[in-house]
Amino acid sequence: MRDGYVARWRGVEYDASPDGAHVRLYSPEPGEGFVEVADGRYRRGVLFGEIEDFRYVRTTCSWRGEPFLVLGEFGSWLRLEYTGGDASVAHRLGLEPYDAGVYQIWVPRGEAENVTEVRL
Repeated sequence: MRDGYVARWRGVEYDASPDGAHVRLYSPEPGEGFVEVADGRYRRGVLFGEIEDFRYVRTTCSWRGEPFLVLGEFGSWLRLEYTGGDASVAHRLGLEPYDAGVYQIWVPRGEAENVTEVRL
């Protein structure tokens, strides 16, 4: 499940993060100019002008008929954040208050429907 920036550079899409005039690219594999920053995680900085495409990606779904963002996954579980904006629905669904007006819950992956990656 993705929630963050992605960039296409030299025809390959990478997880990315903007850094001023540069973009940091992240790869699970070593490559030319990539430096290992953690086990199985490599980083390379490139100029923003060299990037072929740059987007923010979010994963959305529905659970029990209501709209959610997928924030993360752990094993067969998904961490969801309610986006419907109705506190009474959040309470009816048994969602956990995370912050003012923000409700989240862990659900089995199989219960999430219409899981879709959205490129912004």
